[in-house]
Amino acid sequence: MKYKVIPFVANIDPIKGTSKHVAEQLEELINNYSERGWKYERLESVSTIVNPENGCFGFGAKAAYTTTRQMVVFSKL
Repeated sequence: MKYKVIPFVANIDPIKGTSKHVAEQLEELINNYSERGWKYERLESVSTIVNPENGCFGFGAKAAYTTTRQMVVFSKL
């Protein structure tokens, strides 16, 4: 079995955007890969730590932080 993992970031208007717009974008992604023979498995949240940025002698340095990304998992025989 093969797997494909695609990052998913919905793009919506900050004022008019709704959950429906997000769902439509996810549906479009799933249908697009489905037409190419990939089976949708699940939507995963992946957390990671972004390393700190060092400033000159510590001045302007930025602390490390955790971020979460959404990944769509597909499979194919």
